[in-house]
Amino acid sequence: MRYSYYYITLIDDGPIALIDEEMPVVFLATNQSAYEKIVSNVQEVKARKGKIIAVVNKGDKQIRNLADHVIEVPETEEILTPLVTIVPLQLLAYHIAIFRGCNVDQPRNLAKSVTVE
Repeated sequence: MRYSYYYITLIDDGPIALIDEEMPVVFLATNQSAYEKIVSNVQEVKARKGKIIAVVNKGDKQIRNLADHVIEVPETEEILTPLVTIVPLQLLAYHIAIFRGCNVDQPRNLAKSVTVE
């Protein structure tokens, strides 16, 4: 499974061409100052039949109607949003790893400095 992170304004610069019906795309749609741009990018991915997983503020209706899967988080100050969204993203990564048969208790290629006291 490949993954990449792109800031919302860079998705039009090439990554959009990689999207097809087999490509899941995770959107963090909690940033109110960029919300309209996020919605626009969700619509572009939807038009290319990409699978959309969206992390949204509780009560969000617009992206909920576009996304295939939605994870709601409580709305908070924008500066605190990373603290709220990291938990569902970590759980998503954990469950994907379990689904793929990865050993989540002994990850490969973990730096020795992390594992040795």
